[in-house]
Amino acid sequence: MDARLALLTTMDKGIPQGDVFRLALLHAVAELGGLGGAVHLRGPMSALRLVSSIGLPPALTRPWDIVAQDGPAAPARAVRRGRGVWVPAALAEPWPGTGLAAAPVFGGRRTVGSLTVLMDARGGPTREQWDFLRAVTGWVEDRMGQAPPPSRPHRIERSRGLREALDEVRVGSWEWNIRTGELTWDEAAMALYGTEAADFVPRIESWMRVVHPDDLPGTLAAAEKAIRNRDVFEAEYRVRRPDGGYRWTQARGKVVLDDAGEPVRMVGVGWDSNESPSARNALSRALRHMSDGFLSVDGDWRIVFVNLEAERTLGSSEEELIGRTLWELPAVQRVPGLEARCREAGAGGVPGGFDIELPTTGRWYHLRLVPVPDGMTCYLTDVTEKRQRAARRRAAAQAEAERASHIAELTTALAAVSTTRDVVDAAAARVLPMFGAAGLIVKAVEGNRLYSVRGSGYTREFLERLNRPDTETGPLAEAMHDGAPRFISSLEEFSERYPHLTALPTETGTRAWAVLPLTASERPFGAWVISFSHSRRLTGEERSLLTAISGLVAQALERARLYDAEHHRAQELQRGLLPRALPEAPACTTAARYLPGGRGTEVGGDWYDVIPLSAARIALVVGDVMGHGLPEAITMARLRTAVRTLADVELPPDEIMGQLNDIIGDLGDDCYATCLYALYDPTSGLCSFVRAGHLPLAVVRPDGTVHFAGSAPDPPLGAADPPFETVEMAIPEESLLVLYTNGLVDAARHGVDEGMADLARILSAAGGRDEAGLSQLCDRLTAGLLPAEHHSIDDDAALLVARVHRVAADRMASWPLPDDPRAAGEARRHIREQLAAWGLDSLLATTELLASELIGNVVRHAKGPLRLRLLQTTSLICEVFDGSQTMPRIRRAAETEESGRGLQLIAALAQRWGTRYTATGKCIWTEQELPGPDGRLSDDAALAALGTWDFDDQVAFPSLEGDGRQDTVDDRRTAP
Repeated sequence: MDARLALLTTMDKGIPQGDVFRLALLHAVAELGGLGGAVHLRGPMSALRLVSSIGLPPALTRPWDIVAQDGPAAPARAVRRGRGVWVPAALAEPWPGTGLAAAPVFGGRRTVGSLTVLMDARGGPTREQWDFLRAVTGWVEDRMGQAPPPSRPHRIERSRGLREALDEVRVGSWEWNIRTGELTWDEAAMALYGTEAADFVPRIESWMRVVHPDDLPGTLAAAEKAIRNRDVFEAEYRVRRPDGGYRWTQARGKVVLDDAGEPVRMVGVGWDSNESPSARNALSRALRHMSDGFLSVDGDWRIVFVNLEAERTLGSSEEELIGRTLWELPAVQRVPGLEARCREAGAGGVPGGFDIELPTTGRWYHLRLVPVPDGMTCYLTDVTEKRQRAARRRAAAQAEAERASHIAELTTALAAVSTTRDVVDAAAARVLPMFGAAGLIVKAVEGNRLYSVRGSGYTREFLERLNRPDTETGPLAEAMHDGAPRFISSLEEFSERYPHLTALPTETGTRAWAVLPLTASERPFGAWVISFSHSRRLTGEERSLLTAISGLVAQALERARLYDAEHHRAQELQRGLLPRALPEAPACTTAARYLPGGRGTEVGGDWYDVIPLSAARIALVVGDVMGHGLPEAITMARLRTAVRTLADVELPPDEIMGQLNDIIGDLGDDCYATCLYALYDPTSGLCSFVRAGHLPLAVVRPDGTVHFAGSAPDPPLGAADPPFETVEMAIPEESLLVLYTNGLVDAARHGVDEGMADLARILSAAGGRDEAGLSQLCDRLTAGLLPAEHHSIDDDAALLVARVHRVAADRMASWPLPDDPRAAGEARRHIREQLAAWGLDSLLATTELLASELIGNVVRHAKGPLRLRLLQTTSLICEVFDGSQTMPRIRRAAETEESGRGLQLIAALAQRWGTRYTATGKCIWTEQELPGPDGRLSDDAALAALGTWDFDDQVAFPSLEGDGRQDTVDDRRTAP
């Protein structure tokens, strides 16, 4: 052991580092009886690089080529701990079955590497062997500091300035993040260091792998010194070529500091230093005569070399350029920001470039700046034609993109619209700007003639003129006849082709036209014209584009024509299902709106109705059958008919809703509807309503306050379980009752809650204004709650507005009657007094007879209490109330029967009559027409007052005149 140490100390102190490592490994492996050994040196960041090995084939040393300093490997442990480390065979990596003894190598106070010996599995080194390893590593530490730098076999002396600039023409640039270890190489650096871009890992370890192991220690020391001194890094070392050999390269870098003055990055360049003088001379000649302009500047940006093309570009000779500062040259003095851009590119330490325009020639050049030691190389490449081609490509691409965008917008717009009017408007809005056109006309076949569908940029009178027979031999008819487009580029060409139509362009001011057929299902059904206000010859690309657009427009128009026809039939059906006109009633003034849904919706299930009832009462109804289409419309018609029928028989609101629920239930499990039925009584001002799944009734009081009436609704029809809840509330006179469906308040732009808030706001602003008619209020509501284009909503909407009135107190009279035969006489007496007060003497006889018949029936067949009421509204209403719920019914009496003709007599004398249930029994009522302003009755009323009515046997019944003295019931229902 001592002999080996003595032998090592006799070695010369100037031996290369590679020999130092090999000698140390040789003696360490021999003394410890090892199988082989390796020396690792500490690199940047956390990596150890294998710099020497003995006894180990390359296949085994490759996993140890780069060792992570923080990893479990024995060399990394020794470097981290700063003392010897033994790794038993069971834990040894990457060679299981062998033990590893690793000793640290120090450089000053820090570890710089490790020496590792591979031993067999019998055990670790003895104390004496560890002492030997520490002595050997000490010898390595001493001799590393005395080792000379790597030498080259043929060193070529290089001059500075121009020769150095020429040496650095092919330069690879690199950037190293000192803190993170991230490394960036450009393409030239990749080629210089023999690395493919696909194989490059952007870490400092990638550079360590390609450096010759013998050159790595000195190179790492130079890098650490540059970082420590914030100085320039310079080194010359060998790198591995792709074929396995090595070549000499040089590197120069600059340390970049952060705001605190600490090193953060190193940027630099590398270049091949193997060229021979003859190669460099050839390179100099090539640079002098190269096609691109080339300059070399020193560290102060003064020109030290310029080639012939640069002289021509800058407009000066070599003698005038050498020594001048780059941005002070007359040719580039007026280039904006040239000095700042050059300095910025140089400060980055990496190659960069930008385009400049020379004011003297107006041509564009790409100025590429490549940093080299002591200066910068500059390339001037003429890119004028390239920029012009790029500009043309960009313009063409932009035009193509705009056309594609227009086509996409047109396709989307045509897919969204439904009517022919919308199709033409969508085409005009997008096609005309695309081609700079002034007008558009669409014509289609109707019967055997072309007619104008719609136009843009033309007056209605002109479009109508095109419908005349003398215009059917022009370009439109020709294009439609043979299916080929016509392109007319000037007024002269038009006049030459169609002399009989020359006046048309003169009238409109158009000077060029594109006439294209509209074809669907392989048959032409029309044509359209794109016109221009100036002469215009369309290119082949524009003609092809217009032809393609014609196909889109034709398909949309064909679809729209079918939709228009279907929509017209649907509207006719819808108009037939809804009330044609609202009835005039003394109880209220009404107005309504129905707005069909759009977006392909056919007929809808929304409806409204106003039903006059007895005693001047009025029923207001609104409903919505869920869904759209013919089945829903049929269901809606059934419900509306059922509501009118049930209302006419005077059923209460909750019973009407129960009957409707049964009807919906019979139609199937998937059929549902909502409904609101409101019954207003003008004699009491009470409103009773029932709602099945429907939105609440809006009540607008005369002062403008808005109230949504009612609690939570019952379930929709088809899902409800009767009985339904009836809500009764007093309505102030001249209030508004607003009934609506959810299509009005649940438009596409907001939800139900927001829609109802908007409804309340509009009603509050307009509800108390007497001067505002209900029709205008309906328009205001639809305009404020629905989009501007109603066809954009998904659901149809129904709206019914009623301003309620009261029957004046002096137009109502009511009397209790005794429940005995005296009732008829008292009734006649009250009638004579009241009709005299109202000036209705002409109705006295008829009214007395009607009241006598009604009271006689009650006394004979029903029970008390009895009450008589007269109402004067638009007619004279006579009502008799009793306590029985047995309803009279009219029947045909035989000739031999003495009774059974009373109701026939009532039907003959009254304009209308009927019965209804009340809370305590029933009411039998009659209505008579009031006399006109002259006090006379109409012919029918006069005949009834005379008491002449013909039965099948033509027997006449004289009128009965009460004298007020008869207290018994006079049964006058038999013929005299």
